[in-house]
Amino acid sequence: MSLFDAGAHSVPLAARMRPQKLEEFVGQEELVGSSRPLRRAIERDAVPSMILWGPPGTGKTTLAEIVARATQAEFTHLSAVSAGVADLRRVVAQAQARKRLGKRSVLFVDEIHRFNKAQQDAILPYVEDGTVTLIGATTENPSFEVNSALLSRARVFVLKALSDDDVAAIVDRALRDRERGLGALEVRLDDDARTALVGLANGDARAALNALEFAAAAAHPEKGVRAIDRAQILDAMQRRASVYDKGGDGHYDTISAFIKSIRGSDSNAAIYWLARMIEGGEDPLFIARRLVILASEDVGLADSSGLCVAVAAQQAVHFVGLPEGFYALAHATLYLATAPKSNAVGRAYSAAMEDVQRTRNDPVPLHLRNAPTGLMRELGYGRDYHYTHDDYDVEQVFLPENVIGRAYFEREKKRRPD
Repeated sequence: MSLFDAGAHSVPLAARMRPQKLEEFVGQEELVGSSRPLRRAIERDAVPSMILWGPPGTGKTTLAEIVARATQAEFTHLSAVSAGVADLRRVVAQAQARKRLGKRSVLFVDEIHRFNKAQQDAILPYVEDGTVTLIGATTENPSFEVNSALLSRARVFVLKALSDDDVAAIVDRALRDRERGLGALEVRLDDDARTALVGLANGDARAALNALEFAAAAAHPEKGVRAIDRAQILDAMQRRASVYDKGGDGHYDTISAFIKSIRGSDSNAAIYWLARMIEGGEDPLFIARRLVILASEDVGLADSSGLCVAVAAQQAVHFVGLPEGFYALAHATLYLATAPKSNAVGRAYSAAMEDVQRTRNDPVPLHLRNAPTGLMRELGYGRDYHYTHDDYDVEQVFLPENVIGRAYFEREKKRRPD
């Protein structure tokens, strides 16, 4: 039987292999391992409304379906991409009818971060009164994407990317299973192919199973066995499953790691995070802008050439673009990571700004004012000012009276990388 024949195998392998009960669930031991709170809640049939937050392919949908099955509740699956307020009202009306009969309803909303405020508000009262138990799944930080009223009525559970061992266990199960998996097709992965598949999946079980299914379909059976080698896996996967989301937490977390690595003078970590961002499709000019900021914020006067290098990198990337623009970004990254460090520029500015915001803003002293007219000169504008190049030994006051004597900038020793 071909993988593309009608029947059970017309359903994608990842969907067929979806665990039906907690005992089959792989990974997320901190959530559903033995004696963990969520597992106990499921087993006691006391599941609260919840938001499942984690990367793709980590089991959010699977866990929601297991919850519904374990609690004997009616399970309704909506995608926030296509569902509207009318769909929510229909689901709520059905749930209210079940509630009158003593039956429970679980509403699973995939990609709940795509619901707008009106849609989230529409479901809120029915979560609060128990008409539905809401299970939302999101790859985005719910603190930013789910409104606070709904968030306060739901527990947030964080799912982590699966380990390589977890992904390998899921792949092996799919290869053995003769009913739902590929066992009947006698698919054989050599060790290098298995290692490549697990590694490129990047903790995403769905990506691993999709690539495995594609490779198995393309493999030519010989003596009843479909042998798959590393090259076939690379062809099926095309590229590593990315966990970098340039519009979400991946974007902010990775640029944070990049900046902190340069600040900490770890050139190896800095160049690694740069490569992660470029591979993930990050805007190279965004990276360049952050390097320009860092050049003054963290290197500053310890090596003023750092700013020149960073600005030159920005101009080079704008002129050249990617892929060759990575040279300029890598150049600036390594220069700044290995440069001596000083944050005196930022500290001086912040101290001055604090006085500007918290103290009286006295007028500019008369001797420092511009005097373009006769009236201004008569009023004393510019009087008693000494042109410094001629009278360099004359002490003058350049601050307003209320902050005279304040020291915002103090020279410091350069902090050189180890």
